[in-house]
Amino acid sequence: MPFSLPKSFSCHTSASLEKQNLNPNGDALRNPSSNSPSLSSSCSTSSSPAMSDDSASVLTFPSLPSLQCLLPSSTSSISTSFRHLTSLKALSPDSPASPPALTISPSSLLLYTASPSNISSYDLTSLDLVSSHPSAPSAGAVKSLVILPKSQGILSAHQDSLLRLWRHSSRSGDLRLAGSLPTLSDRLLRLPFPKNYTLIRRHHKQLWIQHADTVSALATAGEYIYSVSWDKTLKIWRSSDLRCVQSIKAHDDAINALVIAPDGTVYTGSADTKIRAWARAPGEKRHALVATFERHRSAVNALAISSDGSVLYSGANDRSIVVWEREESANHLVVVGALRGHAKAILCLACVDDMLFSGSSDRTVRIWRRGREDREYSCLGVMAGHVSVVRSIVAVQMPKEKSAAAEGEEEYRVCSGSFDGEVRVWQVRVSGLS
Repeated sequence: MPFSLPKSFSCHTSASLEKQNLNPNGDALRNPSSNSPSLSSSCSTSSSPAMSDDSASVLTFPSLPSLQCLLPSSTSSISTSFRHLTSLKALSPDSPASPPALTISPSSLLLYTASPSNISSYDLTSLDLVSSHPSAPSAGAVKSLVILPKSQGILSAHQDSLLRLWRHSSRSGDLRLAGSLPTLSDRLLRLPFPKNYTLIRRHHKQLWIQHADTVSALATAGEYIYSVSWDKTLKIWRSSDLRCVQSIKAHDDAINALVIAPDGTVYTGSADTKIRAWARAPGEKRHALVATFERHRSAVNALAISSDGSVLYSGANDRSIVVWEREESANHLVVVGALRGHAKAILCLACVDDMLFSGSSDRTVRIWRRGREDREYSCLGVMAGHVSVVRSIVAVQMPKEKSAAAEGEEEYRVCSGSFDGEVRVWQVRVSGLS
């Protein structure tokens, strides 16, 4: 039976933060190798000397209201229930434990999971396995999955620095490996010309269209595909022919997170503690740096953005989720506060309308809601059950005809993946939102 939280549910907040260090072996997120800059302005390109405790990252700006400290009339009637529906494990018992990459197709309500051994799809309504196909074990961990537009297939990001394209067979419908990015034709076209090479490390060069380290995140918007890597670069690919059209040295340390706003602005989060925004000016073909946001004092691990692009969420090793909202007068994002409650580093975020879901090294998933009033947030629940660090999370709102929710309720499917390879599927119901 669903477990209903009382209205007086308390989101634990600790004023004394202990520095969280993640070991970047294999599947871990990459952490900064040097001291982080201190907090300065909300949008800045400058830095200041590091404080002695860089885990006290966001204590200089307020926690946003939660049910612990604020129970206005707009949230007092809200009730939340959730339950664990099922656990999905890698189909190959011999495959090494690895955090799965996840993505959801909202139109077909299919969940795609990828591990070094296989890529599988599940029906989120019935929770039945739809298909499973061998992956690329030699490529190492799968870091990210994205569904390409116009039925072009699925793109996966791998530890071996390659992007792999998967397409459904026209005969059997099975998912098959169709190639990797950069494509062979793209590489052959650029091989003869010295200007196409970049220095990776001493005495070693490679084509600028290739990533030189783990590809950590993928996103797609419009006619472009975006990838970021621990090699500190953001690469932009044209989806029509899968050619790399631009490579940007985006950060001073490994890039862990990537998200695209509805207006096409690209946000990247890095182990250098910074978030950067990239966009194309009107009439321009190339993306350029728009702004640098410095508020975290440790590695930025996760980003999520609201459907209208007005709110950006960033999660880091400092245990806090920083909330950025668009300031119309300044035409950029400013910090309005932080969501606190997780006991360890924030590793993944997923946003659906006014709902935010966060996964952490503390092995829990938290449910947050943005209120109808500006800057009013509530922690609606904590979903526990993972026995390992929660590394990936995706969520979708179930359509009414597919949902078993009662009248006046909204139902969500939340899927969280942990370092031991488990994917837990949760049913979350929220009522009283009107």
